[in-house]
Amino acid sequence: MDIMKVIEQDYKKTDLPNLRVGDMVKVHIKIKEGARERIQIFEGFILKIQNGGLGQTFTVRRIASGVGVEKTFPVHSPRVDKVEIVRHGDVRRAKLNYMRKRTGKAAKIKSKEN
Repeated sequence: MDIMKVIEQDYKKTDLPNLRVGDMVKVHIKIKEGARERIQIFEGFILKIQNGGLGQTFTVRRIASGVGVEKTFPVHSPRVDKVEIVRHGDVRRAKLNYMRKRTGKAAKIKSKEN
């Protein structure tokens, strides 16, 4: 096995849910304010998932006060406390960049029937 892969194994998270594009998620982020640390929840749908391995990231989009807000989170970051899947979305693309232009009812993703 490659030395880099052995070192990366120590930093990878193992308790991750199966994240897919279109899923509605709640991301629990550790925010540091001075000496205090608190958890803030960012809820939205997964717009895209990039790369693999230790540098894997996912972008979450939500509408806040009528304005679209996107945040990109490293999957294996210690700042990301946990990721909860609220519901699975029924999408047919790997990246949902077209959702940036949509507002209101057109910006909804159908829920996947299991």
